[in-house]
Amino acid sequence: MTEPSVWNKRRMGALMGGGVGLTIGFLFGSWSIMQHGAGPRGVLSTLSKTMLSSAATFSFFLAIGSVIRNDALEGAYPQTRLVATPAILSRAEGFQLMRARWEEERRRASAFRR
Repeated sequence: MTEPSVWNKRRMGALMGGGVGLTIGFLFGSWSIMQHGAGPRGVLSTLSKTMLSSAATFSFFLAIGSVIRNDALEGAYPQTRLVATPAILSRAEGFQLMRARWEEERRRASAFRR
């Protein structure tokens, strides 16, 4: 079983963030409408604006967070596994590791397409 690629993780994070954002936007938008009224735009327009802005914000940040929180160092890429994983890598080491992961993903994607 292969681990999802970075782009798949980004997409999953964005979808989860969108769902959470829509829910939070509905709750806070409904509360705001009940407390302050709908305003000149009307109930549906005000609620949808709140829900969409909340969904976009959550989606953006969860997509970034799910890419940053990439646990691939644990063995998904055996050729790039470090003997003793340091807490902080140098720029050159991080770039080498990132480039090796990209090459591995390209290799897997091209093998999958065949």
